[in-house]
Amino acid sequence: MLIRFAHAALVAAALLLEPWTAGQAQAQAWPTRPIRLVVPFPPGGGTDTFARPLAAKLQAQLGQPVVIDNKGGAGGTIGADIVAKAAPDGYTFLVGAVHHTVAVTAYKKLPYDLDRDLVPVTGIAYVPDVLVVNPKVPVKTLQELIAYAKANPGKVNFGSSGNGTTRHLAGEIFNQKTGTSMTHVPYKGSGPAMTGLLGGEIELIFEGLGSASSHIRAGKIRALAVTSPKRSPAFPDIPTTAEAGVPGFESLSWYGLWAPAGTPREIVARMQAEVARAFESPDLRKTWFDQGAEPGGEPTADFARYVKAETEKWGKVVRDSGVTLD
Repeated sequence: MLIRFAHAALVAAALLLEPWTAGQAQAQAWPTRPIRLVVPFPPGGGTDTFARPLAAKLQAQLGQPVVIDNKGGAGGTIGADIVAKAAPDGYTFLVGAVHHTVAVTAYKKLPYDLDRDLVPVTGIAYVPDVLVVNPKVPVKTLQELIAYAKANPGKVNFGSSGNGTTRHLAGEIFNQKTGTSMTHVPYKGSGPAMTGLLGGEIELIFEGLGSASSHIRAGKIRALAVTSPKRSPAFPDIPTTAEAGVPGFESLSWYGLWAPAGTPREIVARMQAEVARAFESPDLRKTWFDQGAEPGGEPTADFARYVKAETEKWGKVVRDSGVTLD
């Protein structure tokens, strides 16, 4: 009798452990083929700027190709929808951004649910935005820009990475706070918006410091202010918006990794650990610092809480601004 009970107990224990051991084995075997990182914006933007060097580091660590797949459009929601509907097998991830927390409220209807259909994995980069102008615009300070915009109502155009993105909202809030009436020109991503700025199609943009940094250093665009509470260590000469005379105006860009809902939690944990490991590399950390960014790699639970808080924060901004999108 005792032997029978002991045998039954061992069988029960094995059944309880089976899902765990199977998951562990799956995570240890993963990956066995290329991994796709969907960047939901065109090449050359802020998301792309951080996704590509991280992908190269992950490829070296994982021993499998990590491929960037740019799927731009609709403020990043097209690419997000692709990942939301992808097989949850650990071979497709979304390199999303703060814009996706904005879209939850800004769009009347989305083809996916950020909370239900996608699983936060970890953060990638946290970077202040910067207000930059084409050098041909006759201003060198934020106050000069405000005066110029007021003298030319409706004639000063600001670009963005798309309707309903934080860069769009930043311009609308700036209009409200300064009494200006600049005109919004949406692009299909921050890369095309930057091209528009460099070519003189638009006068200014609010852009992530990371993707704007090389153009600022080259003198191709002029930085008037960073939209963070403190100056960037990488660009100590650029004042904050508060220092430049517009207090209470802040905007932070951040980028992170999501997986399709249903992706085995062991694979999600493994990917988070690999991203954290990548940021142990001095060269990758230097790449982030040179672009005024702080690295991510935080535990999944921490990133999930951050995404929730950002969704609530930007939801209020969207509702207060009255911006809605079809």
